[in-house]
Amino acid sequence: MWSGRFRQPLDPAFERWQRSFEFDQRLLSHELAASGAHARALREAAILSSAELIAILQGLQQIAQRALESPAFLEDDEAEDVHHFVEKQLVALIGDAGYKLHSGRSRNEQIATDLRLYVRAAIDQLQSDLAAVVDVLLARAEQAGDAAMPAYTHLQRAEPVLVGHWLLAYVEMFLRDADRLADCRKRLNRCPLGSGAVAGATLPLDRRAMALSLGFSGPTDNSLDATSDRDFAVEFVNSLSLLSLHLSRWAEEMILFSTQEYSFIHLPEAYSTGSSAMPQKKNADLLELTRAKAARVIGHATALQITLKGLPLAYNKDLQETQVPLFQATESMLSLLPLIQGWMIAVEFDHERMQEAARTGFMNAWAAATYLVQRGVPFRLAHEQIGKAVQLCLEKHCELADLSLAELRSLNPAFDQDFYPCLSLQSVLAIHDVPGGTAPSRVGQAISDARRKLESIRGGIHAHA
Repeated sequence: MWSGRFRQPLDPAFERWQRSFEFDQRLLSHELAASGAHARALREAAILSSAELIAILQGLQQIAQRALESPAFLEDDEAEDVHHFVEKQLVALIGDAGYKLHSGRSRNEQIATDLRLYVRAAIDQLQSDLAAVVDVLLARAEQAGDAAMPAYTHLQRAEPVLVGHWLLAYVEMFLRDADRLADCRKRLNRCPLGSGAVAGATLPLDRRAMALSLGFSGPTDNSLDATSDRDFAVEFVNSLSLLSLHLSRWAEEMILFSTQEYSFIHLPEAYSTGSSAMPQKKNADLLELTRAKAARVIGHATALQITLKGLPLAYNKDLQETQVPLFQATESMLSLLPLIQGWMIAVEFDHERMQEAARTGFMNAWAAATYLVQRGVPFRLAHEQIGKAVQLCLEKHCELADLSLAELRSLNPAFDQDFYPCLSLQSVLAIHDVPGGTAPSRVGQAISDARRKLESIRGGIHAHA
């Protein structure tokens, strides 16, 4: 593709080593689409005849069909990259007219375009997969009804919350992830075609027509930037790293809650494995691997930034090394999200045990302090007095509701018989009646609000389809 200036052949080992077709063949469908758009622009610029355009477009379709029908078609020992592969196959199919396709363009703009198309398609699929996960979480939140569980701070029991409220915390994380991906899509949706190698195309190509034909919002504004920009890849993989972080937190909590020490959930056998030595074991392999995948995706995000940080304008071969982190991070998330969805459908929650755990451990202590605050006691004094009541309970091995009124009044005479109903689980949940709180009516509203957000995400996916 470029040997005319050289008098000596490449070192064979180096020639094989520097190829990228092994991994950039993932971009074949995008390369074919972009090549079709370029061919039409060449026809409009009178570089191709109508017959040549038809031959090229038919050849590109044949390449796509052969790749679809036979994976062995992609086993090419000569192709340097996906661009070289397409040109080789096109010339083999239609003759020298295939060489005319490269008129007025550079591989620098081709790879920049292909990668944007790849990331855009990946975002659309991830949005769909995330929506499916959120849908299951919302369904499980609704199914939980008024079931409660302990919420934790510092891994110590803090206050009771509805199980639905707990699940909605993950819904919020994943909705933010979906929003970040949508925002990334807006920025990347500009087309580099027509940017040439560095200074712009040398032919009068209709860049806007090419961009719109590929679903882009328009062409990029600067050829130097367009051919060397990988911000969209960094932003995308950073978004994936945050998604993987959220999934890792989710997995860690599910692992904890599946242990006998908690027994809040029962691991689905379809997503667990056993031990080759200990017959009783059921291991949370999907959850553990989800945690580990996060480390890899975060590593890919770091690799991208380190590769780019010292590059001068414009294209440098270093950029070839940004592809593998991008592909692997994308494929990790695309393969994982459907498994998360299946796991969430299959998992069993032990609502009875969760509910019982929510009734003990002084998780009504803040509600007890609030009782005094509502009777004019400054909060710091109320906090101290309820703390002393907890200490008394620890000494007596009982809960706050088990203390006598006389014992309570020894701490503060404001206590009365109406204190005891305030300590019930239902009362403690109901007192958190603020937007975003765990009161049943607020959780029901939050589920409805989340469903509206989910429909908005799905609406955006359909708009791009």
